[in-house]
Amino acid sequence: MKTIILNQRKERDELMSRPYLIRRSNQDTDLLLNSSLIKLITGPRRVGKSTQALLMLRNKNFAYLNFDNYSLLEAWDANLAMRMLDDVYPGYEYILLDEVQNLEGWDLWVSELYRLGKNLVITGSNARMLSSEMATVLTGKYLQVEMLPFSLEEFFDWNKLDLHMLMPEDMTDSLVLTDDYLRNGGYPEVVSSRQLTRSYLDTLFDSIIWKDVAKRHKVRNVTDLNNLAMYLVSNFCNPVSANDLATELGFSSVNTTKKYMDYLHEPYLFYYLSRYNNKLKLMKKAPRKVYVVDNGFVASKAFSLSDNLGRLLENQVFIELVRRGYDVERTMFYYRSRNDKEVDFVLRKGAHIERLVQVCYDMRNPKTEKREVDSIVECAGELKCSNLVIVTNNDRRTIEKGDYKIDVVPIYEF
Repeated sequence: MKTIILNQRKERDELMSRPYLIRRSNQDTDLLLNSSLIKLITGPRRVGKSTQALLMLRNKNFAYLNFDNYSLLEAWDANLAMRMLDDVYPGYEYILLDEVQNLEGWDLWVSELYRLGKNLVITGSNARMLSSEMATVLTGKYLQVEMLPFSLEEFFDWNKLDLHMLMPEDMTDSLVLTDDYLRNGGYPEVVSSRQLTRSYLDTLFDSIIWKDVAKRHKVRNVTDLNNLAMYLVSNFCNPVSANDLATELGFSSVNTTKKYMDYLHEPYLFYYLSRYNNKLKLMKKAPRKVYVVDNGFVASKAFSLSDNLGRLLENQVFIELVRRGYDVERTMFYYRSRNDKEVDFVLRKGAHIERLVQVCYDMRNPKTEKREVDSIVECAGELKCSNLVIVTNNDRRTIEKGDYKIDVVPIYEF
């Protein structure tokens, strides 16, 4: 055990010696670390959770255990591990537990450490950490920091441009970067090696299916699970229902389909957006729109004969809204009017609808503009909301229609 922990200390020190992009965040790191609550950093695989945790603790005396390590899991003995941490990291103030969900019974052990007064920083790649385990054992004991792939803003930071202070001479570069991000996404490992994006994300996608879903849930029919994942990534931004999916893919059971859909959300691979309705029962019955955590997965996995730029932009806007804290269960929906006009995103604050967001890649065609404006205005009338925005690729203006004023903004301003 001591040898494993010493080797992990070398790994920790080597990781901390590398240069990193400081991620943008609304949270105060010092405030987080000074809290006795568990700091839980969650998000998809390979988005930089471990890096973020290391940067938070860089100038602190902290112990480190990485559970994405077969040797540690094989030799695991909680009491022995804690004694060895005292030997290897004398006087440590914090413990960083990396990918702790790989340890069976991790929640009970973490709860025990918390009761002993240990100041814990935890990373994990599974949304279930925030549901059953966290809700039952660690309720009220943790603060969540959710991480996603680089935002457009952070992608610009990486390329030494400030998205909010673009000079006229930067505009060509900014348009190229915006298009690059739209098509290839923001996974940190490939932002500087775009030629590797498709092969890297293809492998990562398969790894998530096998390691985080099939293995964790002991899925017997991995072929069906993989077929569902491929179908969802190819039909991103489209409405889907478990009944239709079961029929389309020839699955034996609608319940199995629902279960597989939930499994694919757990590692933050897919999100499902409900259709807004004041009646919860009707909302639950309507098809949900499917989104993928990063546009790069679409480029690497989706079966498509066209660029799908409109849907890529919509997916990008969706993930940006998730990044801002909107939640698909409570505060973000799509809506379809009585005349079947649709608005992409209904943003709610409490019982109040605060904003409607429509996404349209290119509105230069008058027919396209009329369709998008008519849709958002009709939905605004039914939902009694006057804060309207249409996000485009590179169009900035204001449109007035009846009593409504609509802000048209390019994605890099949104």
